[in-house]
Amino acid sequence: MWRKLLFSARYATLRIALSNDVTRESRILYHRQIQERVKKIAPFITFDRDAYLVIAQGGRLFWIIDGYTTSNRYPYSEPTQRLGNYIRNSVKAVVDAYDGSVNFYLSNPEDPIILAYAKVFPGLLKPLETMPEDLRAHIRYPQDLFVVQAKMYSTYHMQDPQVFYNKEDLLSIPRKAVEQQEPEIGRMMGRATERDIDPYYTIMRLPGEKKEEFVLLLPFTPNKKDNMRAWLAARSDPPHYGKLIALDFPKAKLVYGPKQIDAR
Repeated sequence: MWRKLLFSARYATLRIALSNDVTRESRILYHRQIQERVKKIAPFITFDRDAYLVIAQGGRLFWIIDGYTTSNRYPYSEPTQRLGNYIRNSVKAVVDAYDGSVNFYLSNPEDPIILAYAKVFPGLLKPLETMPEDLRAHIRYPQDLFVVQAKMYSTYHMQDPQVFYNKEDLLSIPRKAVEQQEPEIGRMMGRATERDIDPYYTIMRLPGEKKEEFVLLLPFTPNKKDNMRAWLAARSDPPHYGKLIALDFPKAKLVYGPKQIDAR
């Protein structure tokens, strides 16, 4: 009865205290949102905004969410919004969709920050090799990290100092109209009617490869123009997981960009 009264106060309802269906064997589930759950366990890790659901070999469902170590004190490094100027995808969190159990796997053993946390909290982070193979097959490159890398690449792909100084070959992420189906985005952006397009997952055969693979792709356009100048792809399939590949299109040839394809 004491526990029933405490939970009744916690959830502001008398139904728990008065119900005969709540027994000693009953369990109350809380912190059930994926983002909230993993942040309660590891508040020192910044988590990707997109958790995704996968099916294990036996049909059991699991949520996978990428975690980052971040800092705003890394010297001589350009900062980015929300994530500071240092980011590493060092953690893969797996949440059982049935019982809510959470496992954290160390995906970047070369990151000094996550290694320090692993020593502070021994047993919290497991080696990635111990993740069940049927789940490891579903690991994908994280979107939030890729967006940061793409924005940095749009400027720092220029290797010649003179070209870099004059911003002669500056790339831009294409923009798309904020449609009526996205009113919340329209409210956040005020009067703006466009926003950067999101990178998207697709299956394609990269140049020089013999078979298709699962990649995260984002096109680039020349600065303030609509034709496509390049694209950047992040690979998710082993043994090339985590590698980025960029393809530049010739400047003398017109390749339609997203806006032009949409108009056609």
